[in-house]
Amino acid sequence: MKAKLIWVCRILVGLLFIFSGLIKINDPLGFSYKLQEYFEVFHLEFFNGITLILAIFLCTLEIVLGFALLIGVRAVKVSWGLLLLIIFFGFLTFYSAWFKVVQTCGCFGDAIPLTPWQSFSKDMALLGLTLVIFFNRKTIQPLSGKKTGDNLAIGSVVVALGFGFYTYSFLPVIDFLAYQVGANIPGEMITPPGAKPDEFEVTYHLKNTKTGATKVMNDKEYTASGIWKDNSWQVFGPSESVLVKRGFTPKIIDLNIKDAQGNDYTKELLSNPFNNLIIVAYDLQKTNLDAIGNLNALAINLHDNFNTRTVLLTSNSAQDAEAFAKKNHLVVEIFYVDAVPLKEMVRANPGLLLLKNGTIINKWHYHSIPKYDDMVKQYFQK
Repeated sequence: MKAKLIWVCRILVGLLFIFSGLIKINDPLGFSYKLQEYFEVFHLEFFNGITLILAIFLCTLEIVLGFALLIGVRAVKVSWGLLLLIIFFGFLTFYSAWFKVVQTCGCFGDAIPLTPWQSFSKDMALLGLTLVIFFNRKTIQPLSGKKTGDNLAIGSVVVALGFGFYTYSFLPVIDFLAYQVGANIPGEMITPPGAKPDEFEVTYHLKNTKTGATKVMNDKEYTASGIWKDNSWQVFGPSESVLVKRGFTPKIIDLNIKDAQGNDYTKELLSNPFNNLIIVAYDLQKTNLDAIGNLNALAINLHDNFNTRTVLLTSNSAQDAEAFAKKNHLVVEIFYVDAVPLKEMVRANPGLLLLKNGTIINKWHYHSIPKYDDMVKQYFQK
């Protein structure tokens, strides 16, 4: 019976760690952004320069430890590693939930968004399973010889690291973001008729002006009691609003495209009925200049031969963007967007989107920008 329990825990913990690691390493740049949020909370911004390396390392560690647990290699060390890792994750999720700082932990990337308390509950359940493994770590037997097991573990390291660097260099293999290929951006910004909004509970602090007595009531109690009819009871201090039940939230809520003068061009750019190119470079100071040059040449050729409109979206200031455009001889129109949606549009700096009627026909990392002839053949000669 005990042996079966240990095996069940091994399978659950091993598969969950592998799944969690694979989901995040599918989008290591996105996970690195989440790490930056935690570093800001703990005032560890000096780590921001290595967040990508840390992201790939942590994801690889999850995958390798989970796989090693399943095959039973180095059981004692693996058990220690799993225990320390889940305690670390549990601390982060508890801190996020209790102090309401990082509101999505990123445990399963953008594939399965969890609230901080959901993440903490998941970590505590996982901790319980891990403790069973830890206290029985010396009884775990490998499925193969020591040398074969070590070679398999090393192979998992190579595969995980290779996959992480591949997805960083050529976009996620599976895109779980709102700006995935096939998505209609205007449609993702709309709240459908009849959709339920978020439900909040408002708490009031009341004081009786005659007796000095005080009460604390939520909005439902306040209305049902009729106390609001009694002029001797007055609300004092700020009311407190707490989210009780999350309603429908559009996938895209923060996209505003403006020109240098602050004029809104969101609707105009997303309603273009023809093929149009969107170059995304959230930070022009860190963008790949060779790629910018190639994209500029592609834009010139498509404009001359197909009258294709190309715009550059950036979060830099208008002054910096105009100086950058002049220095690099850009012929594209420049518009300004907050960095958060730009980082979500495409995990590259720069990246490229092909849009038609606001629908993403395709998108590319700057490492995989198609050649002009290939672009024309596939998208402009139909």
